[in-house]
Amino acid sequence: MRNRASSISFTLLLLFSSPIVMSTALASPQSSSANDLIDQTCNNTPFFDLCSRILHSNPVPPSNPNDMALIMIKNIEENATDTLNYIQELIKRTSDHQLERQLSLCAEDYIPIVKYDLPQAVDALNRRNFPFASYSINYAGKEVDDCNKKFSGSQSPVADRNEIMRRLVGVTVAIIKLLHVM
Repeated sequence: MRNRASSISFTLLLLFSSPIVMSTALASPQSSSANDLIDQTCNNTPFFDLCSRILHSNPVPPSNPNDMALIMIKNIEENATDTLNYIQELIKRTSDHQLERQLSLCAEDYIPIVKYDLPQAVDALNRRNFPFASYSINYAGKEVDDCNKKFSGSQSPVADRNEIMRRLVGVTVAIIKLLHVM
């Protein structure tokens, strides 16, 4: 197992540092080398299937890990925006004052994810400031966890959505870490 992990790490190092391999992947994004790059990158994330599904389904296949991170951030943003809208709809429909308060506090955790954390992460990636990009994504994950805590003693109506967000954050941070070591 250790040899396999070392082999994968060495292969990733060669793949990410070789301009010839990268130019081949850029020339034919639908090729098996582009798919291999996605799969090898996703193998280094905590949720391979989620990572692979998102990156393989993107209309423009990513040609490098930076593009992959940007695609994942866009996916986080879409999910966060959808979750925030869902929370706001739940607030409008509930007559339970305690639930309304919990949902309102949860919405307060999601607003900065959409308005600040994710745009800052994109800006940091574009400037190749990988530590700050990672920090911004991790902070978004912290805010998702804070939302979950608003429902102590009761089941969160957004628990499933928060779990998806947590997984997206984990994948994105793992990809950004790969960029940091390149």
